Amino acid sequence: MTDLTNAGEPISAFEGRSRVRLTIPFSFIEPLFAAVDGSIIVAAGAIGGIAYQRALGGTADGSFYAGLGLVASFAYVLVAHFLGLYRLNQLLDDELDGGRVLAGWCLAALVLAVVLFLFKSGGDASRGSVVCLFAIGGAGLLVARWLGKRRLRSALVAGTIRGRRVVVIGTQGELAQFGRSDLLARFGLHEVERITLPRDEAPKLSAPRRHEDELMKRIREAAAEEIVLALSWSGPRDIEALLDRLRVIPLPVRLLPDRAVSTVLRHQTSMPQRLYMVEVQPAPLSVLDRLTKRLLDIIVAATSLVVLSPALILVAIAIKLESKGPVIFRQRRHGFNGKPFVIYKLRSMSVQEDGGAVVQATKQDPRVTRVGRLIRQTSIDELPQLLNVIQGHMSIVGPRPHALVHDYEYGSMIANYAFRHHVKPGITGWAQVQGYRGGTPRLELMERRVALDLWYIDNWSLILDIHIMLKTAFELIRPRNAY
Repeated sequence: MTDLTNAGEPISAFEGRSRVRLTIPFSFIEPLFAAVDGSIIVAAGAIGGIAYQRALGGTADGSFYAGLGLVASFAYVLVAHFLGLYRLNQLLDDELDGGRVLAGWCLAALVLAVVLFLFKSGGDASRGSVVCLFAIGGAGLLVARWLGKRRLRSALVAGTIRGRRVVVIGTQGELAQFGRSDLLARFGLHEVERITLPRDEAPKLSAPRRHEDELMKRIREAAAEEIVLALSWSGPRDIEALLDRLRVIPLPVRLLPDRAVSTVLRHQTSMPQRLYMVEVQPAPLSVLDRLTKRLLDIIVAATSLVVLSPALILVAIAIKLESKGPVIFRQRRHGFNGKPFVIYKLRSMSVQEDGGAVVQATKQDPRVTRVGRLIRQTSIDELPQLLNVIQGHMSIVGPRPHALVHDYEYGSMIANYAFRHHVKPGITGWAQVQGYRGGTPRLELMERRVALDLWYIDNWSLILDIHIMLKTAFELIRPRNAY
């Protein structure tokens, strides 16, 4: 890779004016249109039944005819879904689709007639009221469709439809078919960064490292939810070459249809085109997994801070009385997705290293104070990291974070080391409860720790986190490798 550019981005027909965005997720559009159609049909049933009976000088049970409308609405929404009437690219199309709306409504009316026959309710329903339901409902659906499409196009121009935030990476030829609003309309994607590869080919594995670092930096700074690739499907080796670089990023990666596949998809109407994106790299944890883990972290961290605050105060006083310097030691570490943060620990040494040279503690290390030796053996010095958990920089359970200089050193020597950043770092972890706690004076010890960390990421579950927390309590009784 010799260059990364943003040039040559196509502008679609829906782009160009305001960038103001409201909170209307892309995934809400189909249910919203379906709900409006269903409401119109139910209202048409009640209004048609009541109006017809009153025109004849009688009275009508509005709830009965609203119920008929409810049956018809279920039938219509189902038919409309299979006809593709709720697909965003169909809703944004200027072509009139009143014929398909009426066809779907006629099928729904046929379903209603079959239901009345099967349940022997035809005698309870006035034929005139049913005709009014059909007429009012059909007119309402056509008007709602026309108004809804106009408002939807205006919302897209104004930028008020919110899709999933993505970084788009691809070759100039493949990216040419995707404007920002085209990505939103066809796939539900909100482009926050576009990276154009220098030639119509994916980067080779032999590309200079500084360009790889530049690519990773731009992806991390974009704060995206996922990465999408616009590459030719006929070059699987090029796709694999790019994926090898992107695997250090803990985001799902999807492959957009290339030009040949897109040509075919434009003629199909039965399925949303977003279903034709290929997931080539799943996220380490699902959204539900992350929410569950975060909830557990907050509960455990908040409870622990309340319970342990008297002990923390006493230790802080002891540290202050024994030696000069701050009670809290701060050091930069890499967190989730490789983003740096400041970790908190109770100061246990007479030095505060946080730069290009950070020396791990050893047995009988003269830098460790008397109070420091006690709190390191019992891991009390790690308790301020509960604040890091509350802040969201860390988790209770996860790979232990290392000093920045050690990350750079081990990252160049151990394969897949960067994969540890696919989840938040933890106060304790699977490697620690397996005996790999404390310093790693030999490379093979760090390799084993990394292997255990990666096993944890691949096999995460809430039960595993709870198991590690409980095992940590027993591990602290045995101060092995803690000095």
